[in-house]
Amino acid sequence: MLSHMYVHTPAVVNHAVEDEVFVVRVSGSLDHDSAPLLEEACALAEDSGAPRTVVDLSLTDFADSTVLHVLLAAQRAHHRQQRTLIVAGPFHEVVRRLFDVTGTARYFTLADDMLGALSS
Repeated sequence: MLSHMYVHTPAVVNHAVEDEVFVVRVSGSLDHDSAPLLEEACALAEDSGAPRTVVDLSLTDFADSTVLHVLLAAQRAHHRQQRTLIVAGPFHEVVRRLFDVTGTARYFTLADDMLGALSS
């Protein structure tokens, strides 16, 4: 039973431009308190002019609806700019469930991993 308990790990959000792709890498637990870190990185991506942004959630062990709101806003902004936003896994079970339960998976381009996100 203890193995299924949630353990909060502080979120870390990094970003870099790699081969003209703005990459946002997130690790840890994304929630109401840490969502502004992701929001800031997505705003930098929107201002970067890079034709594609990849948000790597492969090391994200928790995400809540606040994070989903940030990602949806980033998706809309990229769409308005005629740019691509890809959300990459592999996704932790909790993160995958967030997309599935809310029905929002169809609003994003989801990639199984970074290699797939960078080559699409």
